[in-house]
Amino acid sequence: MICFTTFDLMNFSRDISLKQLNTFGIDIKTKYFIAFDSVHRLLEIISSDIYKQNKTFVLGGGSNLLFTENYNGLIMHNKITGIHILKDSIDSTTIEVGAGEDWHDFVIWSINRNLSGIENLSLIPGLVGGTPIQNIGAYGVEVKDVIHSVKYLSLEDRKMKVIHNKDCQFTYRDSIFKHDLKEKVIITSVIYKLSKKPLNKITYGTIKDELTILNQEPSPKSISDAVINIRSRKLPNPEKLGNSGSFFKNPIIETMQFKKLKEKFPGIIGYDLPDHKTKIAAGWLIDNAGLKGYRIADAGVHKDQALVIVNHGQSTGKEIIKLAQHIQKVILEKYEIKIEPEVNIL
Repeated sequence: MICFTTFDLMNFSRDISLKQLNTFGIDIKTKYFIAFDSVHRLLEIISSDIYKQNKTFVLGGGSNLLFTENYNGLIMHNKITGIHILKDSIDSTTIEVGAGEDWHDFVIWSINRNLSGIENLSLIPGLVGGTPIQNIGAYGVEVKDVIHSVKYLSLEDRKMKVIHNKDCQFTYRDSIFKHDLKEKVIITSVIYKLSKKPLNKITYGTIKDELTILNQEPSPKSISDAVINIRSRKLPNPEKLGNSGSFFKNPIIETMQFKKLKEKFPGIIGYDLPDHKTKIAAGWLIDNAGLKGYRIADAGVHKDQALVIVNHGQSTGKEIIKLAQHIQKVILEKYEIKIEPEVNIL
């Protein structure tokens, strides 16, 4: 018989639905649930019997996550907030941001202070703590370009530690937090270094065209507005149609392979990378394969953006996985390219 402490009984919730805490809107339950808003609170939780006797998962914004079944363990919801300027110089500002802060809110915070570096990442759903894990990116910018360091609690020795950018092993949608430090740490805050000089990165996608439509010169504010407009047109609102944004990573292939594909599919979209590599627009591959709007039960490819898988109402995580596997099979057969999910699947 398991004996819980008074702390456990007073603070842990049981059989809680996570439907409102994942942007896919998958209706599953977790055996135990608790939120933490400070490192002190987090240390209390990991000292508890329930933590020690169950598998655990740290939940942020639930925006890059697909639940496939009820979670038979403890979900810990990161709600550590706070934005603090650590250093202000002539050229830049260094800011520490709590892992539980909403990412887009922080982007707007930075723009309101005339800081540049993350305006291209406007309207990306999720919390600050997820940004280094995923190395989020959009419109020619990756968050690794502005991350100074990451603070985390080591679950092995229960000590707070700092890892600097150069040691985070950042690559495309990847980091050390998905590998060597996976399930070994809990991120509590992220330190960003933003520029006081507008970077004005507008060569990727249709930002330049959108600025022309808006009749605006490039600036952190106008670029953010342009990105918000573009994303709002292309991507469904998770509050109205469950989704996690881009479901698949854009595959990276050899440039020679891309040139051969270009001969067969002249409209294929690719972006040059170093070392004779090319990044392919996965959305184009899926769209060109005729899968836009394709459905399995309530799981579907979005009618306007083929890179997004949506929940039309009552889809289960397993149905979404089945659809994703079908898409992968079609893409592999048609283009000889393997596409991988960007979302975290539980």
